[in-house]
Amino acid sequence: MIRLENVHKSFGNHEVLKGITLHIEKGEKLVIIGPSGSGKSTMIRCMNCLEEPTSGEVYVQDQLMSKKHRAHLNRTFSSMVFQQFNLYPHLTVLQNLTIAPIQLKKVPKKEAEEIARVHLKRVGLAEKEHAYPATLSGGQQQRVAIARALAMGNEVVFFDEPTSSLDPEMVQEVLDVMVELSMEKNFTVIVVTHEMGFARKVADRVVFLDDGLILEEGTPEHFFTNPQHERLKLFLNKIIR
Repeated sequence: MIRLENVHKSFGNHEVLKGITLHIEKGEKLVIIGPSGSGKSTMIRCMNCLEEPTSGEVYVQDQLMSKKHRAHLNRTFSSMVFQQFNLYPHLTVLQNLTIAPIQLKKVPKKEAEEIARVHLKRVGLAEKEHAYPATLSGGQQQRVAIARALAMGNEVVFFDEPTSSLDPEMVQEVLDVMVELSMEKNFTVIVVTHEMGFARKVADRVVFLDDGLILEEGTPEHFFTNPQHERLKLFLNKIIR
């Protein structure tokens, strides 16, 4: 479904990705881990067409990503849940969920609202459709952001460290929604996270990124019981208590 072939990405003189080759299958649940600054967010932004590689190629459904196709792919192929929620503060929860389907996919307003309500119920926030983001907790805002991503009806959902800006007591409510989503076979889910319990529970495959390179990948069982790379062992020893 998504292929990265020798992808490099630089910002000025700083090379963030140093030759990434990675293939992701339809329906796969992929978890990406690694230290801060390793290039995880940049890698998924290249996957979902938000960044253009400096060199190398990204294929989406066997189609080479290009400037010509990027906007179309962003609308029709994938949705993304960001660290900072990125909700529109002047719009209600329901309006936040319907603006993109109405404007980008030309979904009729009534239909978009019906779809939005299904997903708000799914994340446990059906009663908040008329609320504004500022009145919600951080965990509730992130669950709204997840519902918004689902309301687009795309096949792939990216999560970029969705719990990193939450208070500890709010993390689990977001992870519970993500776990439920990951159980659905029709979604391809790609998650950047430091939540190792989540990775153990839901991942089909875990990828370890450090200094712009994939150093190791494998099943959760391999990762957490028999890691091979010394850098991965050091990382896990520090992050798992």
